[in-house]
Amino acid sequence: MSINSIEYAKKFTTELDKAYTQKAVTGFFADNILRSKFVGAKTVIVPDLDFVGLVNYDRTGGFNRAMVTVAQTPFTMSMDRARSISIDREDMDESGITDLAGKVLGEYVRTQVVPETDAYVLSKLAGIANENNQEVAYDSAKPYETLVNLVNKVRNVAGFEEELVCFINGNIMSDFELSPELQKMITVSNFKQGEINLNVKTINGVPIIPVTPERMKTAYTFVESDDTHSAGGFSPDADAKDILMLVLPKKAASLVKKTEKIRIFTPEQNVDADAYKFDYRIYYDVFVKKSALGSIYASFEA
Repeated sequence: MSINSIEYAKKFTTELDKAYTQKAVTGFFADNILRSKFVGAKTVIVPDLDFVGLVNYDRTGGFNRAMVTVAQTPFTMSMDRARSISIDREDMDESGITDLAGKVLGEYVRTQVVPETDAYVLSKLAGIANENNQEVAYDSAKPYETLVNLVNKVRNVAGFEEELVCFINGNIMSDFELSPELQKMITVSNFKQGEINLNVKTINGVPIIPVTPERMKTAYTFVESDDTHSAGGFSPDADAKDILMLVLPKKAASLVKKTEKIRIFTPEQNVDADAYKFDYRIYYDVFVKKSALGSIYASFEA
């Protein structure tokens, strides 16, 4: 029984993309419109427009003129990540390759790809808040007050009609769940992520997304090569701070995945080993347009 590698690759890629959207806490950023601009390109130029305000009309001189400033902002993809995974022929019969391969690759996305992309996206967004001093000090005795201050600062920049989202470090989630002032304010609402509708807790209409602590750091090191047969992956920098809360408009960031592909080789096609080989590659980055940079606020560890 032969395996059509191309057809299986197409099917696995679809399922992996679905797994990423469902499991990643930052997956909904992939819904934002900027991703369509990256088709066939590593770098795309996005125009930012700067206008000036109105002045009185001059009945003698007419209209006062002003130039519109167009800033050409380049966004360049930087995260090109990959790994080759093998399953020995003796570990399975040929008829079971489809089921086992799907499960193995699904687990790989869940346990390796999703945590890394979440960590990268959240650290980059929190880095914007940190660099621009867009920060609110966290008070464990008054978690609601901290959240309200963060939300109000974001709304004062982005507008009160914008849909916001709040990421909360799992280490402080108990502060919210045990807070007497919040117990009656927490409701459950629908949150759309790709084609999936999720039920999430909301406070004052803002979805609250709890995140495991290892994905809530301000800086990470991503292993670049496997020269020393390392485990690969990523780890927090020694001087990284914990991100306790991160609030921003849902449309502020765009997660662009230009490539998420799998190449599949049978043992007969694999020149390195008598094993099925799966080459997984994801090429991605997250971008924030100039107009949204001031709308990202965070609380960090003291």
